[in-house]
Amino acid sequence: MRFLLWLYLLSQAQINLVISGIVQDQSGAAFLGAEVDLLQGGTELRTTTTDASGAFRFDRLQPGSYEVRTHKEGFKSDSTKVTVGTRSPGRLRIVLSIETLNQQITVNENSAAITTDPSENRDAAALDRQALDDLPIFDQDVVATMSRFLDTGALGTNGVTLIVNGIQMDSPISAAAIQTVTINQNPYSAEYNRPGRGRIEITTKPGSPEYHGTFNFLFRDARLNARDAFATVKPPEQRRSFEGSLLGPLGNGKTTSFVFTGTRQEEDSQAIVFALGPRGSVHENVPAPQRNTDFSIEVNRQHSDKTTYSVRFHYRNLNIRNQGVGGVNLPEVGANFRDREDQLFYTQKTAFSTTVVNQFRLLVARQHTPTTSVTPGTKIIVLDAFTGGGAQGDRLQTENHLIFDDIVSWTHGKHTFKSGFNIPDLSRRGLDDNTNSAGTFSFSSLDDYVQGRPFAFLRQRGDGRVIFWEKLFGGFFQDEYQLRRNLLLTTGLRFDWQNYIHDTNNFGPRVAFAYAPGGSRKTVIRGGAGIFYDRTGAVPIFDLLRFDGEHLQRFVITNPNYPNVFANSVAESQPTSVVRLDPHVRMPYMFQNSVSIDQQLKPGATLSVGYFRTSGILFRSRDINAPLAPMYLMRPDPSLAVLRQIESSGRQVIDSLEISFRGNATKNFTGIAQYTLGRALNDSSGIASFPADAYDLSGEWSRAEFDQRHRLNLLGTFKAGRLFVLGMALQAESGRPYSLTTGRDDNHDSLAIDRPPGVHRNSLEGPGLIGLDLRWSKDFFLASSKKEKSPKITAGVDAFNVINHVNYSAYIGNQSSPFFGRATSSRPARRLQLSIRFAF
Repeated sequence: MRFLLWLYLLSQAQINLVISGIVQDQSGAAFLGAEVDLLQGGTELRTTTTDASGAFRFDRLQPGSYEVRTHKEGFKSDSTKVTVGTRSPGRLRIVLSIETLNQQITVNENSAAITTDPSENRDAAALDRQALDDLPIFDQDVVATMSRFLDTGALGTNGVTLIVNGIQMDSPISAAAIQTVTINQNPYSAEYNRPGRGRIEITTKPGSPEYHGTFNFLFRDARLNARDAFATVKPPEQRRSFEGSLLGPLGNGKTTSFVFTGTRQEEDSQAIVFALGPRGSVHENVPAPQRNTDFSIEVNRQHSDKTTYSVRFHYRNLNIRNQGVGGVNLPEVGANFRDREDQLFYTQKTAFSTTVVNQFRLLVARQHTPTTSVTPGTKIIVLDAFTGGGAQGDRLQTENHLIFDDIVSWTHGKHTFKSGFNIPDLSRRGLDDNTNSAGTFSFSSLDDYVQGRPFAFLRQRGDGRVIFWEKLFGGFFQDEYQLRRNLLLTTGLRFDWQNYIHDTNNFGPRVAFAYAPGGSRKTVIRGGAGIFYDRTGAVPIFDLLRFDGEHLQRFVITNPNYPNVFANSVAESQPTSVVRLDPHVRMPYMFQNSVSIDQQLKPGATLSVGYFRTSGILFRSRDINAPLAPMYLMRPDPSLAVLRQIESSGRQVIDSLEISFRGNATKNFTGIAQYTLGRALNDSSGIASFPADAYDLSGEWSRAEFDQRHRLNLLGTFKAGRLFVLGMALQAESGRPYSLTTGRDDNHDSLAIDRPPGVHRNSLEGPGLIGLDLRWSKDFFLASSKKEKSPKITAGVDAFNVINHVNYSAYIGNQSSPFFGRATSSRPARRLQLSIRFAF
């Protein structure tokens, strides 16, 4: 009888067997909305998502062996084996982290296997906080370092798309606040308007139930550096950077935590002038000091089991003196620049159920950016010889931004849906434009300057104050469908809209697949295609509103008198220039498609080979009132000067083969490497570029400015146990093209960009680039008994451009310039940096 009762109780217990757990990041913060899959024998049984406390649960299980897989966008997937016997196993604690470059990735064969998850593509690049500390990053500019791995052709009009905690931002973020940085993750996601190869995603440091802090001091001095190739005397430069962060609990720490980060950078740099004036060579070093203060404070709170929210305030104040000096620009054309920005973030995550999660994000910001000329005189430009006189750059720009999005994710069977809308920018922008109030003379050559023969004079007068609202909107729907255990199909549709561009059919379909042949977890074939729309940015809209022929008048006079341009009545009666939109303008777009193979070479090491093709249309500007050939004597409409028409008539085609390595190359060396063999052709350099001949565009189709046949980038670390860590950054690229021009304005359109007959744009090529940066660092633990949890001091030495290779830039293609075929500047020579960091 007792035996039968025991069997009955055992059977009832088996009905209620449970696998449960909690998902956290490395700091102990809970993950809301992480996807957790339950598998048995390689077959997926159930899927759920974590709630606001990071918890998940699978009920009514039978005894046996199971596998729990956990995924979270931006982090490395986790696989945990669980055996269920006659009772439920203990609660699992799963900690997610992205694959780092700072330490050896020790994993078993299963956990290192690649998956069909769209965010697990192995041609992505990701760094966590420790990797950022161990790698040599020049000027702590994380965005610039990671941008090496991006596809320049995928950037769009406004450059790199920067996503911080899910919100698109234009301003930089302090390195001290960054927890992780990722590029090219889920490249065809419908959530974003640009592809993965054109955006950088950053997450900031989360709160923690325990107190943690760091203080970092970095120091550079010219006495430790090599001399710049264009400086006759090594300038007395120095850079000091103070960084710190503190995070921990508020109150009892069970539901509320805080994060504080701060940075103060003081750089006493020098601009190197390398010019040629009427009295001979001009070689001098000009002080160009910079001061930057940046801090943020964030409070995170778990309001309930289903809702968490955070509030973050960010302040930045940047001051630069003598901006714009260097190369052929003399000290008198410098300007003093200041940028003050205040931002307030609010994020809320709510789990309505175990399958439905909502995330709301809001950013309110204001920006105040004045620019003041050092010298108020008339500006003198002698093309590619020297620029002097005055900066003529006085202006004040103000911005007030509201950015928000609301995204819902839910699962149903084999589908994971995501839908939402975002307002990338709803901003009130103001501009007080006082530039060129005294005018600018342009000369083709030094001889013309000596003879007093400018080819153009530009002057502005009138009302330069403009205020407008910029409105952007985006909405999307996406479905990840697990067709089979080894086949995932992702489809999506995105809509983008911008005011002032009256184009309302900007629908961008996206599709991607990931297939593991035969159920293999060592090989995944990926492919995808999608349409991505561009945006104009604020500057062209400012141009449209203030250069409308009424507010701010812009006079362009060809072959004027010098120096008194208004010596006769003809000059006084000159017509103004106007900026207009092409009546048929539409939002430019790019169509990208790709196919790649991810292959696991060994546990913790993956090779990816992919082919990418991108085509689309671009913005360009064109003077549709330029003087007509063959005499170029007068403009078709004499009541106007330059009639700049903004068009979407440019074309672009890019083909590239990309090979990426990610993981442990050896027992001690871990890194990411990327080689790209590519070709990029287009007929426009962007929305502000003009063709050499406004009526004949046949010579514009050529290599793009960013076209480089070969590119190799490497970030990695060598860890010699607890002895030291050696970080490495290698960049090797073939040369970029530049244009051959005559330096004259033979067609009298006021632009000296004419080319010799039969010569296409970007027909010349500059030299390649090679740079090797190294960082040596060693940890000193203050309480050796606590090992990795001990407070520690890290000493480091960075060597940027350690081989001191001269990487020339700014090559001159102007045949009228005394520097024709030569460079007038170069990238920095070898720089040594000392650092000390305390962490607890």
